[in-house]
Amino acid sequence: MEEKKINQDFWLKGKLIVIESVPAGVCAQCGEKIVKAEVGRQLATLIANLRRLPKKRTISVPVLKYAKEVA
Repeated sequence: MEEKKINQDFWLKGKLIVIESVPAGVCAQCGEKIVKAEVGRQLATLIANLRRLPKKRTISVPVLKYAKEVA
């Protein structure tokens, strides 16, 4: 495992939330990401207080529909 900063995404009530710079262990072979329990607790607290945080930066995300003919 290599210690890196990752972007972690969550779907909450149909909305995509991205948390940047999350410390995580990343497997050099398969790319699997693992966060320590304390980081997980901090993420849960951050999400729970989402409405109380100052104005947040937003991003636009394209949404595509899978079409068998394209694949």
